[in-house]
Amino acid sequence: MKKTAVFEVLESGILTTIQDLGRYGFSQFGVPPSGALDSFSFRAGNLLVGNLEEEACLETALMGLKLMALKEVVISITGGDLCPTLNGEPLTMWRTHLLVEGDVIHFKKVRAGCRAYLAVAGGFVVPRIMGSSSTYLSGRFGGLEGRKLKRGDILYSLDISCSLNKLGLRFPIDWVSFPEKKVSLRVIPGPQDDHFTEEGFQTFCSSPYHVTPQCDRMGIRLEGPRIERRPDVEESIISEGLVAGAIQVPGDGNPIIILTELVTGGYTKIATIISTDLPRVAQLKPGDQVRFLPISIEGAHDLLREQDERLKGFKKMIL
Repeated sequence: MKKTAVFEVLESGILTTIQDLGRYGFSQFGVPPSGALDSFSFRAGNLLVGNLEEEACLETALMGLKLMALKEVVISITGGDLCPTLNGEPLTMWRTHLLVEGDVIHFKKVRAGCRAYLAVAGGFVVPRIMGSSSTYLSGRFGGLEGRKLKRGDILYSLDISCSLNKLGLRFPIDWVSFPEKKVSLRVIPGPQDDHFTEEGFQTFCSSPYHVTPQCDRMGIRLEGPRIERRPDVEESIISEGLVAGAIQVPGDGNPIIILTELVTGGYTKIATIISTDLPRVAQLKPGDQVRFLPISIEGAHDLLREQDERLKGFKKMIL
């Protein structure tokens, strides 16, 4: 199937990249998964426009992205509320819209959250590297030439007829967890929670931590009460593999949340954020507050099944 130009980038925004659900199986070569940080919003956006859940979308952070449509196309916008507009008028999120040639989409400012997703019927067409279209910024590959978007870029999609029967389709709003400035994140203790004193672990579980300006797609540094380590253990361990959501505690006692663009680390990990709450992490920005709540593995599995059932239920609704 041929590709066709669908958007011209008028303004690239603070950080806009092409992402899919990530590339897996290459950590042994130092290649992280990358991919959409808020996978729930990403998947829902694709379903709204009739795509497979894993089709490449735009992930844009904070504000500034401005696109001009080059043809008639169906889109959806999900994730954080970055005040999207269509030709200067507010654009409703979590539903489908038809754009015509010359229409301009603009993400003006942050109202809630940090990252939004723009899905287009047919997906964004870029070369697949290691089975994925995701942009790996540090590695400088994937997505559009391994970089963030810039003014003047032309974005392509598969040349398919617009899914007019999808117009006005809405994702159930009561299934959406809207971003907040104070967030509770559920965690599984470990794998090195025994490296901390009982008091230190209680500090971790009972104290508020704030997001610092040191946050990107690799991780989020927090600041708050110091987490006390046992005096008989080292601050560092032999470097080992990381997963998104791992919470490292370096020597200063302030936690770091690992995201999707790191594969190894040598700091002890006090806990891991459950998969269901990773979309909440994706929407954190400097100044936001987080608390950590331990949960059982069984409880985490139940929440993951519940989240997946919502997406499966939506697919059944739109068939």
